[in-house]
Amino acid sequence: MGRILVVDDHDSLRKGLVRALSNAGHDVEEAANGTVAIERLQDSQFDVVLTDLRMGGADGMDVLRTTRSIQPNAAVILMTAFGSIHTAVEAMKIGAFDFVQKPFEIEEMEMKIEKAIELRHLKSQVEYLRHEQQDIYDFDRIVGASGALQQVLTIVKKVARSNSTVLIRGETGTGKELIAGAIHHNSTRANRAFVKVNCAALQENLLESELFGHEKGAFTSADKQRIGRFEQADGGTLFLDEVGDMSPSTQAKILRVLQEHEFERLGGTRTLRVDVRLIAATNRNLTQMVQEGRFREDLFYRLNVVSVEMPPLRDRKDDIPALADFFVTRFTNELKKRIDGLQPDALKVLMRHNWPGNIRELENVIERAVLLADGGTVGIGDLQIGEPSSPTASGDHAMAVKIPPTGIPLEEIERQAVVEALRMSNWVQKDAAELLGISPRVMNYKIKILNIEIPRGRRVLVDPVHA
Repeated sequence: MGRILVVDDHDSLRKGLVRALSNAGHDVEEAANGTVAIERLQDSQFDVVLTDLRMGGADGMDVLRTTRSIQPNAAVILMTAFGSIHTAVEAMKIGAFDFVQKPFEIEEMEMKIEKAIELRHLKSQVEYLRHEQQDIYDFDRIVGASGALQQVLTIVKKVARSNSTVLIRGETGTGKELIAGAIHHNSTRANRAFVKVNCAALQENLLESELFGHEKGAFTSADKQRIGRFEQADGGTLFLDEVGDMSPSTQAKILRVLQEHEFERLGGTRTLRVDVRLIAATNRNLTQMVQEGRFREDLFYRLNVVSVEMPPLRDRKDDIPALADFFVTRFTNELKKRIDGLQPDALKVLMRHNWPGNIRELENVIERAVLLADGGTVGIGDLQIGEPSSPTASGDHAMAVKIPPTGIPLEEIERQAVVEALRMSNWVQKDAAELLGISPRVMNYKIKILNIEIPRGRRVLVDPVHA
């Protein structure tokens, strides 16, 4: 189905077309002459413009030129009498999609309109694929086999082919945008646009203009009409990233679109209808924000129809080797270098790190390591994570210990070292013990005598002898 503008100064023909096309499920507007049609084109977006060639005032050629100028993706179909076929053919040379000779059967017109709409959607898809690699959204190509990730994919596969609104939650860098793309590209809307907006990147007035568009003169710098992201995503999917950063005013407008499927551009009075699937993402605690009155409760429930919780990388460390290899291969190709992978010690360092920046941090670390690596593999010296220690000539690691002028008990230095090793190992005692060169049994003993408290919710592997 599409949005169609019917232009003809013959009232009965025009109204008959409007009625027939509306009954076929299209969203149809009409204009009694070319001048009114040009005003409509300034006001609304159309998939197809169906216009008579000969009219008083602005004629079909004027409508064609205007459409090509301000809505180049819209298809123009000309209706022409026998005597003006030559002109219609000339019009096709400058961009008309097709022409129909009067009188015609409504079935013939409907067929041409369907072809025009199908072609427009195909062009939109091709344009989109120029900027995206669609295969990265295939479920089988998402890197990782950990239980935490597989739980996410199980939910995503079930909801992808529905039209349900999805809320993706998780820390920054966990892959929320990738999952949103996977939902769209495995849905029934996959051949339509996947439009992305970062709600945290724009101020309130700019965000609303980005989402809903604006009319010329709506505000000081609005020197021309702007089509918003909701209109661009019509029939497809709109991904709102960092939705927790929206102002109350914007939240109210988003709620209306979800409920009524309609909105107005900024500075406009004309109500526009859209068919858009919404996927939202946030790294904020929306439940707490609702309780504090900083996020609308009704919008939260509208967004949270299906909830997907993205696990942080520290909770899916089994995926680090595969992710690291993936990034090494990618950056090796991009940087035109020959690197076969990571040395075992380098991989061990990656496994021990807590990854507060999650997959995005890992990606940056690997990119920098591939860039700096001089050998055929990535070694410890190529990694820059936090504040790594510097290797000495003998291969030992030197660490500077700061002692205040007033002094410090040796036991406190030992305690700080044990806590730091536990933190670096995500509080896994076995890994922390390896960092300090002691056995898990000794680590367990140190934790007890130094009165070190393990944070709640942390997974701790205890030596079985002392469990």
